[in-house]
Amino acid sequence: MSFDTRILSGMGVLVAAVEAGSFVRAGIALGLTQSGVSRAIARLEERVGARLFQRGPRALSLTEEGKRFYDRALPLILALEDAANEAGSGTTAPRGKLRVVIDALSARMLVAPGLAQFLAKYRELQLELVIQDSVSDLADGFEVGVRFGPPEPSSLITRKLLETRVVTCASRAYLERHGHPQTPKDLTKHECILFRDPRTGRPFEWMFQRREETITVPVSGRLCVNDSATQLAACAAGHGIAQPLELVLQGRKHPHLVRLFPKWSDERYPLYVYYPSRNLPSARVRAFIDFIVAAGSAAVSRAPSDG
Repeated sequence: MSFDTRILSGMGVLVAAVEAGSFVRAGIALGLTQSGVSRAIARLEERVGARLFQRGPRALSLTEEGKRFYDRALPLILALEDAANEAGSGTTAPRGKLRVVIDALSARMLVAPGLAQFLAKYRELQLELVIQDSVSDLADGFEVGVRFGPPEPSSLITRKLLETRVVTCASRAYLERHGHPQTPKDLTKHECILFRDPRTGRPFEWMFQRREETITVPVSGRLCVNDSATQLAACAAGHGIAQPLELVLQGRKHPHLVRLFPKWSDERYPLYVYYPSRNLPSARVRAFIDFIVAAGSAAVSRAPSDG
């Protein structure tokens, strides 16, 4: 079987055009003219047998066929880049560009505090963080996904990084105005701050666990959010009772917040990392996973205890 080198060279031009957003900028990055880029893409389209780009007067975008091809081709390009870098240096040091899709809480609480040290340690690594809730199948060239919540159905490798408790709390001002609930079931009479589940679009159920016993309480409230910082701020301001993750409270002083039902706080919420299963993780992926595992362990160890 013979290998068509036009596909390989065309794939490199394809990736550059997608990342640059235009043939002109891709040509500058590759040292080619705009017409040279256009001819390379045309040859690739001819070889693949499909139109890959939708060429508009102001924008360049992938067609559906182009997007599918790009999603399959980019990991192969990155793997070849890894192989070339490692062969040239004789090491497996992390290098190149790593694209990570991550939820906002993980990015803010786990990644951001240690980014300076991480990038200082791996000076040949470029990191792109894209904040979104869904990991899906790591399309668009992402190599790693990080997300709180149960694993999403996919073909990806999943690894649990940590678990953090779900706690129930209210401000002292709220409790002075509305009374102190004695049991979880008392929450049906209180204003609760709801949190939207990104998978379903509906508010999370309020569950309480005490050893092997679990109960669900049908709470209600006029405020529903999808950001943990907003949830905590509204709770601290006295609007209602909230269920933040214990990790959100770590490292912060909240003397005006009171934790409720400490005997019913055994529920845990997991954090998972995702990466493709088609080959072994690259050096940059392994380095990032090690980084976030260490950050998660440190965060959990700093989490405050009840009392």
